Amino acid sequence: MAREISSVGVIGLGTMGAGIAEVLARSGVSVVAVEIDDDGVHRGRGHLEHSTERAVTGGKLDADGRSALLDRIRYTTSLTELSDVDLVIEAIPENLEAKSDVFAQLDKITGPDTIFVSNTSSLSITEIGVHTARPGKVVGMHFFNPAPILKLVEIVRTVVTEPEVVTDVVAFAERLGKTPVVIGDRAGFIANALLFGYLNHAVRMYEQRYATREDLDAAMRFGCGYPMGPLALLDLIGLDTAYEILDTMYHQSRNRLHAPAPLLKQMITAGLLGRKTGRGFYTYDEPDSPTVTDAVTKSVVDTVNTVDAVVPREVRKVGVVGTGTMATGIVEVFAKRGYEVILRARSAEKAAASVARVKKSLDKAVVKGRLSEEDAAAALGRISPAVEFEELTDVDLVVEAVAEDLAVKQAVFAALDDVVKPGAVLATTTSSLPVIECAAATSRPSDVVGVHFFNPAPVMKLVEVVSTIATAPDVIATVDAVCAAVGKHPVHCGDRAGFIVNALLFPYLNDAVKMLEAHYAEADDIDTAMKVGCGLPMGPFELLDVVGLDVSLAIQRTLFNEFREEGFAPAPLLEHLVTAGRLGRKTGKGFKDYSAR
Repeated sequence: MAREISSVGVIGLGTMGAGIAEVLARSGVSVVAVEIDDDGVHRGRGHLEHSTERAVTGGKLDADGRSALLDRIRYTTSLTELSDVDLVIEAIPENLEAKSDVFAQLDKITGPDTIFVSNTSSLSITEIGVHTARPGKVVGMHFFNPAPILKLVEIVRTVVTEPEVVTDVVAFAERLGKTPVVIGDRAGFIANALLFGYLNHAVRMYEQRYATREDLDAAMRFGCGYPMGPLALLDLIGLDTAYEILDTMYHQSRNRLHAPAPLLKQMITAGLLGRKTGRGFYTYDEPDSPTVTDAVTKSVVDTVNTVDAVVPREVRKVGVVGTGTMATGIVEVFAKRGYEVILRARSAEKAAASVARVKKSLDKAVVKGRLSEEDAAAALGRISPAVEFEELTDVDLVVEAVAEDLAVKQAVFAALDDVVKPGAVLATTTSSLPVIECAAATSRPSDVVGVHFFNPAPVMKLVEVVSTIATAPDVIATVDAVCAAVGKHPVHCGDRAGFIVNALLFPYLNDAVKMLEAHYAEADDIDTAMKVGCGLPMGPFELLDVVGLDVSLAIQRTLFNEFREEGFAPAPLLEHLVTAGRLGRKTGKGFKDYSAR
């Protein structure tokens, strides 16, 4: 039977500590709130009064409930006032020595059964716990900011934490209305360990002038459905906070991908900490404001710098090579927007089947009220099936969307080079292969560009426009104009493995697999942490199973082969599952079992 926890001490009344105290008091728990001095108590009380007043204004709390909540909190500057509490939550700044000293003092003040909890986001619970005579009763309880709103709580057990203590703390978190996940003790726990490696990678991309801040952020919002882009999120978190978490993770993991990007230290030294100072990667109208005031930056890709001054080529007729899901989706996108489209397939039967799939998709749109019957019929009427490459002679833009096999794509580009008129733009939809290798198969590399649509193409707004060192500026301008005409959002980047989205997404997914492989946390808990704690639409294992483990492994291998980063090496567990034929939803089993669904 779980122990009864009716009184809790909270040490530290900054934003997080005050938020935790509010969560506890709202759930009927008596709170003894401790600060270092009277000024700290005054600030902490102000945090609580302001937060609860906003809750009343927002209709989430009534006046009587607010009064009762505030009455449950007693303030003090003395740790000795915690002698009778059942559990203590430490929420002071991220300093190992300071936290250890607090726990050593508590050890002499509280009863032997009192549970000690640290709200650290990255420090070792084991190192904190050894400064007490009760390391078995020391756990981490990492709330997320703002604590009264965010549901996730990471419960961190050490190798000596007593199992019943973990059980009691999990039950307590659930009583508070939180979603607890239990994990082992390593830097960053689940959410920060996976999130901050991804954020650091985005900073390195920006630092290397691979893509603009706007394109990096838009790519992850439109391509992955993330609520915020990585650089905007870093501004919200605070660059100094991010640096401290990354530095702590690096010193524990020695993983070079956790080593803070040099740009972070430079920006911190310059006082550019993000929203809280009014300037970070973006400039805000005032400190703590979400309103961005600085102008959109120019693309840092050399061939794109002059796009605004370049006249795009005229595109009236489009060719699409391929008959798969992506190819038919692209055909539908162009046909619905008024372009004449030639769909080239290897046989008349494949061409007919692809046109039939487009018709089925258009019919669904009609049923759902997204398209009129007349517009659907007109779109279908703009599609002409073809078998011979010669039928693409007079297209203005041709989009190759065949299998992700470089030799196959090069053969297509060589055939297109022989028949397509001069001045036509030749585009590949590859998600990971070098665009320049496709361009090299032609006599017109300046006309070749990457145009990476996302699946399903009729729905997803993002298109990654990939420039090679040979791509002409008016080709980029043409693709930008076409994207605008078909309602897509283009982002620009150079020609290297993964482009933006896959280069940021798949190392994060790979890190999640390594975390599972190390028995650090369960797949469901990792998925929950990233969805509930970070607001992501899917957890990493849900997403891997949807994408397909074989596809994910191929992309991860491509990234590793290009960058030769040890941290990009595919997780052995991913390799083993693919070898065993467990590829995700399409085979019924992947990281999860779908056979009974």
